[in-house]
Amino acid sequence: MPLTHVCTQLKNAIRMLEHLFGSKTRYRLLRFFFHNTEKSFFVRELTRALDVQINAIRRELELLVKSTLVEETDAPGHVDQTKAGASLRKYYRLNLGSLMYPEMQALLMKAQLLDEQVFVDSIRESCGDIKLLLLTGRFAGEKDVQTDMLIVGDIKSRNLEKVIASYEKDIGFSIRYTTLTVDELYERRHMMDKFIYSIFEAKHMRVVDELDL
Repeated sequence: MPLTHVCTQLKNAIRMLEHLFGSKTRYRLLRFFFHNTEKSFFVRELTRALDVQINAIRRELELLVKSTLVEETDAPGHVDQTKAGASLRKYYRLNLGSLMYPEMQALLMKAQLLDEQVFVDSIRESCGDIKLLLLTGRFAGEKDVQTDMLIVGDIKSRNLEKVIASYEKDIGFSIRYTTLTVDELYERRHMMDKFIYSIFEAKHMRVVDELDL
């Protein structure tokens, strides 16, 4: 399938989710906060991460604070309050105590599964002969793994870069990925490569596995 058609499919699926949540910015903000439940952010951090105009971010934050899903909070401990303007910044984080949190979490988890399925399908259909595609790291809630994806096969690198870049722009964070040929994977497993073994020992999802490892 042509790469342009695959990217269109990905964008259409994301538009459907945005419509469900009421606005593109609101959906992307919520998804970003749910991916960073332990962190707080000031407005300009969010505009940079999501590439959205500051007024749109402020408008949606105001609505989310009123809904109790997001709350204003003090600056994180690492922030230097002596710097100019630092004390005037408002920080925001997900409100884990909100009555709406469990329902929104369940809805966003379903939305994330759809996002990820379209993303994975895009890789399978346009990025070469994929023999193994493994999701870990951010996709599996594994903070200590040094990669988010392991992709093994005869890979079309430029197509893969474009698909991942398109997905990164929508989710607001970078994806760490590792690509190997089948021979490279077998060789590194034979050498007891610590990095490779750390991936397989961590929590992961094998969405493509033609190697039966």
